[in-house]
Amino acid sequence: MSGVGKTVCVTGASGFVASNLVKLLLEQGYSVKASVRSPNNPAKTEHLLKLDGAKERLHLFKADLLEEGSFDAAVNGCDGVFHTASPFLTAVSDPQTELIEPALKGTLNVLGSCSKASSVKRVVVTSSLAAVAFNTRPKTPEVVIDETWFSDPDFCKEMKLWYVLSKTLAEEAAWKFAEEKGMDIVTINPAMVIGPLLQPTLNTSAESIANLLKGSETYSNSISGWVNVKDVANAHIQAFEIPSASGRYCLVESVVHNSELVQILKKLYPSSQLPQKCADDKPFAPTFQVSKEKVKSLGIEYIPLEQSLMETVESLREKNFVQL
Repeated sequence: MSGVGKTVCVTGASGFVASNLVKLLLEQGYSVKASVRSPNNPAKTEHLLKLDGAKERLHLFKADLLEEGSFDAAVNGCDGVFHTASPFLTAVSDPQTELIEPALKGTLNVLGSCSKASSVKRVVVTSSLAAVAFNTRPKTPEVVIDETWFSDPDFCKEMKLWYVLSKTLAEEAAWKFAEEKGMDIVTINPAMVIGPLLQPTLNTSAESIANLLKGSETYSNSISGWVNVKDVANAHIQAFEIPSASGRYCLVESVVHNSELVQILKKLYPSSQLPQKCADDKPFAPTFQVSKEKVKSLGIEYIPLEQSLMETVESLREKNFVQL
């Protein structure tokens, strides 16, 4: 029970990664101050309030990413802060308002509140592999991406990768702010995160799996990295607890083409209506590797992709997002 006697803040606590992080923190004895936009909305908070230990050690706070100072109360008196709040959307009509501002301003507002709280020893920022892998460098099966890679904002704008741009700019701003203020921050950079859903709503990464199972005719000619939400939650806590943890940590168990993802799902659920063919006739996009070296220092032993997919699908079934 490493967290007994310690108080931490989790921003955006109702989200997919954050909910799993809150669950693990409570299991480890932490007191958690959880920020949400709508504390009175049961859809956002009920699943958190039902967690073991929530009654005694979970406190909800209202905060808004775009409002300076709104995280002050949640952060005040905390030993550590986990900043997970950031919109993850794939279809947007106004990227600046829907993605970039909440990610960028939100990060600076949270760090601003942390800089005022003398109790805060370390801030763990949930970034993304999106802030690592998107640039003009070639990606082929022998290329190994690691924590020294950075996404290029100009490339993201050119390719209209708005979510990627939002995470890239937010992480850049976080490092700059931390350097100026002498603040101890660590970033966690996961790929697509899947696994059990605690929240009642469908999040973007789980939705991508649900869409494959709902009788979609084709799968896109693309590749993704995947990691289990339980490993991501654990990595956040280790990054806070291990004094020597520093810099960025890429979290990716597997990088696979969608064709391979479909094959694994077909093996697990032979009767499901999975897409039979790729959306185009072009050669398959090449996979690449992501280094697992640095993350070993956090003691993470990855849950295999097949198990993560099974946990995701079972969770989707249980919540009636898919019928198989």
